[in-house]
Amino acid sequence: MNPIAVELGPFTIYWYSLFVLSGFLAGYFLLYREFKNQEMSLDFLSNYFFYVIPIVIIGARIQYVIFRWENYQNKLSQIFAIWNGGLAVHGGIIAGVIFSIWYAKKHKINIIRFLDMCAPSLILGQAIGRWGNFFNQEAFGYPVDAEFLRSVFIPEFIIEGMNIKGVYHHPTFFYEFLMCMLGFVVIMIIRHRTKAKLGIQTALYFIIYGISRFFIESLRADSLMMGSMRVAQLISIVMIIGGIAFLIKQLKTEKTRYYEEKKPEKKKKGRKNE
Repeated sequence: MNPIAVELGPFTIYWYSLFVLSGFLAGYFLLYREFKNQEMSLDFLSNYFFYVIPIVIIGARIQYVIFRWENYQNKLSQIFAIWNGGLAVHGGIIAGVIFSIWYAKKHKINIIRFLDMCAPSLILGQAIGRWGNFFNQEAFGYPVDAEFLRSVFIPEFIIEGMNIKGVYHHPTFFYEFLMCMLGFVVIMIIRHRTKAKLGIQTALYFIIYGISRFFIESLRADSLMMGSMRVAQLISIVMIIGGIAFLIKQLKTEKTRYYEEKKPEKKKKGRKNE
């Protein structure tokens, strides 16, 4: 599997970088459409993406480097080589959510509504970005028989891509891609229910992604570890509990709907011609 997409003289473009960028772009255009639908400031959105992209990447890289420090302590320059892979999704989520809350508050935008708007864009971007792991042959699972993968209808090109040094592995990147796409569809269905309450999309994102990642992580052969515990599973548990608690709170107490009903303008009565 060749991780290089294009070589232009001294410049090298990696598949990993292309898919990460594609994930951000897909998320941006989805959010752009929603901002237009809700007649919100597109300048706010452009400025937000200008800052949030590097913040998310830095957050994801920091988590990965912290829990893989033995690989970098003697090669500090490699910390910046993100095109070789090594972004921990949860680190990016944490950094992105913290920044999003701060940025919305600074610009006096309803924080929960803004997080709801971002939720489907985030999970769609994650789904697309996972394909970068395929070309880097990383984020794969434990060894498995190729016939098992064929029996659960994994595409042949993915099966062969997961043939690493003569051993087939669970394509956990692909499992996560499928679960993220399922989560995206569920959240979008909820979004277009006119009675959907504020905060439901955000809660569902944390619950769906948390559950998906918790179980998929158990198949990963390259998990970041904290002692005997998988870091991603610990964070996923927090996401699930937090998402369920937030969902219950919003269902019980929130009266505001995601799509605000616009009251029809009253027509002014003019004088009748006498």
